[in-house]
Amino acid sequence: METKQVKAYGSEAATEPLKEMVINRRAVQPHDVEFEVLYCGICHSDLHQIKDDFGPSFRPIVPGHEIVGRVTAIGDHVKNFKVGDLAAVGCIVDACGHCEYCETDLEPFCDEGVTYSFNSPDKISGGYTYGGFSKTYVCNEKYVLHMPEFKDMAAAAPLLCAGITVYSPLKHWGAAPGKKVGVLGIGGLGHLAIKIAKAMGAEVVVFTTSPSKVEDAKRLGADEAVLSSDEEAMAKYNRKLHFIIDTVSAKHDVNTYLNLLRHDGTVVLVGLPPEPLEIGAFNVVSGRRSFAGSNIGGIAETQEMLDFCFKHNITAESEIINIQEVNTAFERLEKGDVKYRFVIDMASLKI
Repeated sequence: METKQVKAYGSEAATEPLKEMVINRRAVQPHDVEFEVLYCGICHSDLHQIKDDFGPSFRPIVPGHEIVGRVTAIGDHVKNFKVGDLAAVGCIVDACGHCEYCETDLEPFCDEGVTYSFNSPDKISGGYTYGGFSKTYVCNEKYVLHMPEFKDMAAAAPLLCAGITVYSPLKHWGAAPGKKVGVLGIGGLGHLAIKIAKAMGAEVVVFTTSPSKVEDAKRLGADEAVLSSDEEAMAKYNRKLHFIIDTVSAKHDVNTYLNLLRHDGTVVLVGLPPEPLEIGAFNVVSGRRSFAGSNIGGIAETQEMLDFCFKHNITAESEIINIQEVNTAFERLEKGDVKYRFVIDMASLKI
């Protein structure tokens, strides 16, 4: 297949820093959209992938799956995009298209598995996908999103992963007026969960281990914020919450939060702790409570989320960096030293 050389940032080994390199993107196919990458968010799963935490990665690896750009070329059969349009790509760039899940806009559950936006076998080219830490991106139009004209386009980039990761369960479990929703952890996911749950009309209670984030949670829109080490404050919420979204990616005791649920309430895990979490039987049997998980939404739901966030002026609290600062950003991310998302200005990757 014909390819095109593109500048990017990636790594050759898990022990090596990211560096500038040239990759081969597939040429635009009849149903493809090509766009110049304007901004790309940095997600914690990017860090996991480059460190091989999820198993050996294909090398070279070019991360990035919160990708915003402007269309530069389209295939002959493309109907929904034109050159000059704003476009975006999130986690998924291909699926089988014909199983029951694909046919009902639930592509993440595809029977044949999905193609991710980087480090995934590309069925079209026969190679592997490269992510958004690059000058351009090419994707089948079915998986390309129409990016609304956000005032702060850079800060909107993290919506492509962090935004949909919290929007999907908040919608599925019914965050709405009259519902009391807990948000566990204030990071890249948690801070957006606060904003989105409030926009859905829910009452939002934040739980954090960090005293400095108690006040910040209120700035972000939370109705109440609780230091989880304060047993007296925590006890006030026993059997009070309809739903808790758990964004923590470290080992923690979820039983504490199961006991804050009303009957039929649910704790939904969206973080990815590296170790198994223990669930006490009585904590779910009592009150018919549930412990569940959620990943991302399908393409249609991701578009719905972007439109919802645009309507409610929701973007991520972001620190904009140049691509040359990406290794330092990953080091800081590993330490939790960011409020609350890094976004790369890809104009810094010169042609």
